[in-house]
Amino acid sequence: MTSLVAAETTPRPRETPQRKGFARWWSSALVLAVFAFLAWQRRWVCDDGLIALRTVENLLHGNGPVFNAGERVEANTSTLWTYVLAVGGLQPWLRLEWVAVVLGLVSAVGGLFFGLDGARRLFPARRVVPAGGLVVLALPPFWDFATSGLETGLVTLWLSLVWWQLVRHATGAPVRTWPTLLLLGCGPLVRPEFALVSAITFAALLAVTRPGWRRALGWLGLAGLLPVAYQVFRMGYYGLITPNTALAKEATQARWDRGWFYLVDLFAAYWLLVPVALLLVVAVAVLRRLERRTLVAALTPVASGILLGLYVTRVGGDYMHARMLLPVLTCLLLPVMVVPLTRWTGALVLAVLAWTVTSAVGLRPDSAAQHKIGAYGISDARVFWVDSTRQAHPIAAEDAKFLPGYVQDILAARAHLPGPSVAVSVNLTWVAYPATHTVVSTPGALGFPGLLLPRDEILVDDLGLAGPLAAHTSVVDGMPAGHQKQLAPAWTVADAGAGSPAELSAAGDEVIYSEEIAAARLALARPEIHEMLDSVRAPLTFDRFWQNLVHSVGRSRLRFDPRPFVAAYER
Repeated sequence: MTSLVAAETTPRPRETPQRKGFARWWSSALVLAVFAFLAWQRRWVCDDGLIALRTVENLLHGNGPVFNAGERVEANTSTLWTYVLAVGGLQPWLRLEWVAVVLGLVSAVGGLFFGLDGARRLFPARRVVPAGGLVVLALPPFWDFATSGLETGLVTLWLSLVWWQLVRHATGAPVRTWPTLLLLGCGPLVRPEFALVSAITFAALLAVTRPGWRRALGWLGLAGLLPVAYQVFRMGYYGLITPNTALAKEATQARWDRGWFYLVDLFAAYWLLVPVALLLVVAVAVLRRLERRTLVAALTPVASGILLGLYVTRVGGDYMHARMLLPVLTCLLLPVMVVPLTRWTGALVLAVLAWTVTSAVGLRPDSAAQHKIGAYGISDARVFWVDSTRQAHPIAAEDAKFLPGYVQDILAARAHLPGPSVAVSVNLTWVAYPATHTVVSTPGALGFPGLLLPRDEILVDDLGLAGPLAAHTSVVDGMPAGHQKQLAPAWTVADAGAGSPAELSAAGDEVIYSEEIAAARLALARPEIHEMLDSVRAPLTFDRFWQNLVHSVGRSRLRFDPRPFVAAYER
């Protein structure tokens, strides 16, 4: 009996700092390693990711941050991602496609690291377990878009890093304020809608630090320095108040029905309500014990995620499965990426782990199970390109060189041009007319042919992401979200100054009617359309920059009917 009491009352040896750190980090390290492995196993680059790379190529070769040399169009939604890729592409021996893959993966893993560490700093418990981190491991879209060539990895890194800085301020860690403010200012440069996240986090920083109104005004000026400077550049250089992609996707229009379906497409595919309910219980259990400052920091990304989710739902989501909702999920998961290990949280996390295995192994969206395209035009983008290119990892532009109906047809049409010409697709038939310079229409894919065709030739984007004419047309009913514009071939022929009546009659019945081209020419002569084209094509003098700047708001509202016969006479 005595020996038993002595054994029970003998003090346990104190845990060394090394053992304590290992106890707090081993599960997070495992999450990072598994995520990096899964993302690398599904490495690829989508066509939209390569659109940014053509812009980077032009930037590195002195043509400016444009998709087509001589045409100032901002074809990339993420300004910061463009310049990050440009820095990575300064080494001429590096393929830009691989630069995008590696930087995307490093950014995504880095973002997950800062998310896990930020949650760890919130909870000074001896042992923590990943809760939200398991959700990231469970969802294939997180793996896919880490290396897609798009800015998703950078998005994850910025959202997590901003929150990590806020947590450090809230927990009293030694941290300087000016890097946090500059980081906050990068929000609109990562994606325009992230101005919401920047504003909410800035307000939270004021609530956490209480700097006084004079210092707060100074902080606001420092945070706004980069985005305001770039906005002036955008308005003067590109002549618009948003990236051209915002016009092409009509980012201000409300399409709640499409957005709701986009939301359901994600949640239903992976039974997401299961981990949401479990993590909500965990969040209530662990967050209620935080003090005011740390609670503000914990709830800030939740507020950001809710607003971002409402925005994505309002604009109709996207045609890529889950892509636009990944930042929303990241924000909502940040406060519970790791949680203190107790009897109850351990049981709940085990339930999340069971769902994680089920989701990662067996759950997939309809767009993957039913061969690439789902309802409302939502596609599993990686499945689409892997299946279409017959490449396990389509990364280099050449991987899509023989893709029928998209890249192959465009390259074949370009290869058969006798000289400077404009080539357009009319009812799946390619027609070419002599012109002063080579112009090639790109129905469907844009990024792959953008890297395969010469930079000194004009590629006309019929969907408007990189094309000024299509971007300013009104939407076409029935098109998928993000692809709601469709430029008629007559516009391209008329804009290139080709397609005389003699050329048309000699080409046969499959070509564009001369009356439609004449109507397109008449529409192009409208003062507002002519001025819009001048804003992106006229030499960039100081006067041109000023005219672009002062008229950018009105020019951003310009829309005309995609049908030449209607656009020629509408006012």
